[in-house]
Amino acid sequence: MLFLIFAFVGFSFLAVSGINYITDFLLLSFMLYAFELSGEHPQLPAAEVLSVLTSRGLETFVFEAYLNCLVVDISSPDPAVADDEIFQMLKEEMPDVLAMTHSISKVIDIADVSEEAILGAAEKFRAADYLDEGETFVVRAKRAGDNFVLKSVDLEGRVGGCIYRQGFRASLKNADKVFRLTLTDKAIFGLLVSAVDRGAYEFRSPQKKPFFYPGVLMPRVARALCNIAGVQAGTIAVDPFCGTAGILLEAGLLGAKVIGVDAQEKIIAGADSNMGGYSKSTGRLLSKEERCLGTDLPDYDLFTGDACGLPLADNIADAVITDPPYGRSAAIKAESLERLYAQSFKEMYRILKPGKKAVVVSEIEVGDFASDAGFEIENVYKQRVHRSLTRTISVLIKK
Repeated sequence: MLFLIFAFVGFSFLAVSGINYITDFLLLSFMLYAFELSGEHPQLPAAEVLSVLTSRGLETFVFEAYLNCLVVDISSPDPAVADDEIFQMLKEEMPDVLAMTHSISKVIDIADVSEEAILGAAEKFRAADYLDEGETFVVRAKRAGDNFVLKSVDLEGRVGGCIYRQGFRASLKNADKVFRLTLTDKAIFGLLVSAVDRGAYEFRSPQKKPFFYPGVLMPRVARALCNIAGVQAGTIAVDPFCGTAGILLEAGLLGAKVIGVDAQEKIIAGADSNMGGYSKSTGRLLSKEERCLGTDLPDYDLFTGDACGLPLADNIADAVITDPPYGRSAAIKAESLERLYAQSFKEMYRILKPGKKAVVVSEIEVGDFASDAGFEIENVYKQRVHRSLTRTISVLIKK
């Protein structure tokens, strides 16, 4: 008890006499990474990051959620997995996986958003811990918020000067290491681990695909939903309302075996054109000659069928991701929209493995359909598409 009293008094003294000591202690106690988020949705980008990490067997603790920046402590429950292995995974795998993240940095320090605090952090930074002899560096700053007070300050140059004075050479074009300064609610100084080429998703925009049909999800949203559902290499992902295969294509490019079902034969034919039109290794549209070869394609099967009676075995899917139809024609084909949803949710539950997730996009609330089928509701997100359309994204778990 006496030890606890002294510990509490000591901690309180640090809190009063110098907040930087507490910050240093906390930063040393965690393996922190900063994910610069796209900001295109208030919740989905962070949900995507955490789902991707946990689906790969890593343990996560949200150290802090700032404006468009998530700082996460990442570790492995397996003591054989070294911190360097996590770093390499974030560097090599994540840029091709995440859709709603701009970059990942290993956190070096977190300071207040002021010139004095940022330069103070840079002055105490030991560059030799991150740069080998002879390596060059560059400092890049990114403003996640307004931070008007710092717009006239050459932070990149002044922070770079602190590193230069430690004996390291800068290179603006071909630096060996990039130090990232993210200005959000706090100033997060870190070593850039990887950057996501979000522009690559534009090559798979609906209107650029071999078969186009209006009203489908954009590729970045489809990819994020696949990640939230836990799709990765070696898993089986199912879309019982696959349409033109926008969701399936993103799941297939993640390395999953994908299965799609749709009620219309012409739509399945179009989905086949889309699935067979893209390189699995690059995500780019194949030439006509490459398509004829039929190599380097995602692993997929497509069926014309009824989502209310899927031609699939029980407990076959590791993930279900789907965007069911909402229109009158769908209701007529299934006798009623209510029956379509009620029965299709039961089928999704039947084919999904226990402990796995279904992610369903809809224009209506589907909580009752999901609960009646046996699902537990993990999260519900809203996405405003335009004035007359708000999507509901339901994340469901089969216990």
